[in-house]
Amino acid sequence: MEKADLSRLEALKVLIVDDQYLVHNVLKEAFDELGIRQLKYAENAYYALRLCEQHRFHIVICAFNVKSDKDGFHLLEELKFKGYVNKRTVLIFLSAETDESLVNSIVELQPDDFWVKPLDRARVKQRLPLVLNVKRTLFDVYEAIDLKNYSKAIYQADRHLLNPKLSRFHLQLLRMKGEALLKLQEFEDAERFYLELMQKHHMSWVHLGYVNALLKQDKMQQIEVLLTEMTDRIDTRFATYDLLAQYYIERQDFDRAYEEIKKAVALAPRNIERNKKVWDLARLTHDFEGQYLATQAMAKHAKNSLHDSPVLALNVIRAGLDLAQTLSNDRSKKLLQQTDRHIQALEKDYKDAALFKEQITIAKARLLLANDERKKAENLIDLHVSVRPIISLDDNLDKAKVFHELGRREEAALIMDAVKKQISSDNLTGLVVKKYVEQECDEQERVHFTPKQLQSMAVEFFKKKKYGAALSALEQAMELMPKNNKIPISVLKVLALMFEEGGLSASQKELALRTVSLLDKSELLDEELQNVVQYKERLSLVLAQAMLPME
Repeated sequence: MEKADLSRLEALKVLIVDDQYLVHNVLKEAFDELGIRQLKYAENAYYALRLCEQHRFHIVICAFNVKSDKDGFHLLEELKFKGYVNKRTVLIFLSAETDESLVNSIVELQPDDFWVKPLDRARVKQRLPLVLNVKRTLFDVYEAIDLKNYSKAIYQADRHLLNPKLSRFHLQLLRMKGEALLKLQEFEDAERFYLELMQKHHMSWVHLGYVNALLKQDKMQQIEVLLTEMTDRIDTRFATYDLLAQYYIERQDFDRAYEEIKKAVALAPRNIERNKKVWDLARLTHDFEGQYLATQAMAKHAKNSLHDSPVLALNVIRAGLDLAQTLSNDRSKKLLQQTDRHIQALEKDYKDAALFKEQITIAKARLLLANDERKKAENLIDLHVSVRPIISLDDNLDKAKVFHELGRREEAALIMDAVKKQISSDNLTGLVVKKYVEQECDEQERVHFTPKQLQSMAVEFFKKKKYGAALSALEQAMELMPKNNKIPISVLKVLALMFEEGGLSASQKELALRTVSLLDKSELLDEELQNVVQYKERLSLVLAQAMLPME
């Protein structure tokens, strides 16, 4: 697109994506009066994409609620991804909804304007020339950003900022300059830039840019009060949670990162990459319920988008199987039945499901194992699953998992070795995924049973008064399920009995202290709290000794 195009209204090409003819008519009448004649209409995302393949549009106006297939958020995401829309394109979003989650999602896509339905012809005639004027005037800055030439973008922005005739555009220029400084990782310059702006301006983007610059320099203490204020403000809390999540990931404080990213996703649930981050952090922090919810959210919000894939349905199945291994029998049974239905739906609904034959077979085998049908699972794996690793990291992790659950540890280790090589040769793999793979390798090497098997073993050992063996099984189960309060409470129960019957070793005393510390940080039900208080009293002498400094 050339700058001159935006000055000739009769030459402008406009795409209107909306399934309401009333909207088409209002926009047609308003644009006709402005002298804009080249309009194309699409009632759904499918036709919008086809039109974008055939034409280069200067203006794209897109409704959020495109009922026929994908919503406007995912359509615009795809248009940007495929290069049909960039910073030089005039992008306008339409919606009758103004709830916080929608607004947060729209802000992420940075449209040039947001028009609330029902549309008013006079209002359209007033707003569009203003938007076009901004795009024309700042065209060279937008072009530099599209080309990822951030140094040039700063140069052009500074040049415009010196022109008093452009004073009404100064805020937009300042915003783009700050974003370019952050892209160039000039964090000290960005800090000074935003700090100076904060003396005069109180817009949300100024505070967010300042916070981002300081977090990148690990200056958390300087902005603790400001962070509290920003998480209380509707216009900044979503982006602040997102920045904090990234900050904690970079410092490998994954529990804190997980809490922050969940808050961000709750406020803007449509972003698939952010939901993927929730899933990865849930896996790393052993939150099986969180894993399952995250995979469900990805499958739901990706429906009919560029992210839609049988892989997302597979991930729901895998997370469901993992979660079922941690639940009581009744809940586990219901979830396994639901997972069975998910497998059947995957095979039936996706035309490409045949391409995932081995992955689906592994899921079926894991389902059989979870239902205690080991012989059938072994036959299925022996007949249809090879030990050879495949391209996808998650496919390999699941393949290793089924061999591990079958007790075939050499085969599981062989595949995990391939996974480790995949990680080391892939520069794009995130820190969270790398840590999760390392953790999975370590746990498979040391822990040879599923959480459910370990809990059953602990119960059997306890009944036979083999408290040491019961404690060993519970300790491994607690490592795999640190968020399940029942397991550490059972650990305290066994330790209390062992102490009363003959005392505890130094390592067992340390385990008691570690378990109490874990439970003190957990949210406990009344009955659970009563049990913890009781066991702490019985272990009070042990706990007091364990807390004494070593001589």
